[in-house]
Amino acid sequence: MLPSILTDLELAHYLADRAGDTILPHFRHTKEFKNKSKNGFDPVTIADQSAENTIRKIVSEFRPNDGFWGEEFGRTAGPSGRSWIVDPIDGTRGFISGTPTWGTLISLVEENGRPTLGIIDQSFIGERFWGNPDGAYYRGPRGILRLITKESQSLNETILFSTFPEIGREIDHEGFTAVAKHVHMTRYGMDCYAYGLLALGQIDLVIEAGLYAYDICAPIAVIEAAGGIVTDWNGQSAYGGGQVLAAGNSIIHEQALDILRDYADPIII
Repeated sequence: MLPSILTDLELAHYLADRAGDTILPHFRHTKEFKNKSKNGFDPVTIADQSAENTIRKIVSEFRPNDGFWGEEFGRTAGPSGRSWIVDPIDGTRGFISGTPTWGTLISLVEENGRPTLGIIDQSFIGERFWGNPDGAYYRGPRGILRLITKESQSLNETILFSTFPEIGREIDHEGFTAVAKHVHMTRYGMDCYAYGLLALGQIDLVIEAGLYAYDICAPIAVIEAAGGIVTDWNGQSAYGGGQVLAAGNSIIHEQALDILRDYADPIII
């Protein structure tokens, strides 16, 4: 039985626990999925939908005045101005393929759109990354660690990740490729797990495009609390998604941004 009063961080951890309980029975067992896209491939499974319903129900009980935005069932406003933004399974393609690189993303976003708390949870391998104003932490097989991003000083020293080699539209791909020419190593296919690795100090950069708030708000909270920086390709806020650049430190961020600005979407005023 949970206490009626939980801190936001305690509630976020509880949400991640219950989401994992809901998802794991389906992982590598349930083969069925539906395609949500009319013009491409955007899969959804019963695990995505069930986990989001579980999280939504708990939030409505413990934070009835907060809003909620989930990838599968949309947005509900709340009088507090705050919102819980959730992607129950970020990386559904990986999920249905059996790879343990998907994750549950849970974030708490203030009225100005800024995420102040975020969790990246990989329940199958038992790893969790989280961040809030008190710092960023990792829990896994070696216990709990403080998260600190890398201090690489030059692009040619860096490791760059992205989910897909083709990275969205043609102009997005061109921008990504322009940066990739300068880095030490490029890897693909990690979905939200790549952002956890960046916060852990294992890699330096993540470049993606075509994201939504539920894809990036939790990673922003974790990475910023670990000392990193996340913006769009103009160097502006990435809270709403779109073209995203995540970097371990401001030096590497600026070097990558100098290249990506030529491929950035126009700033809307």
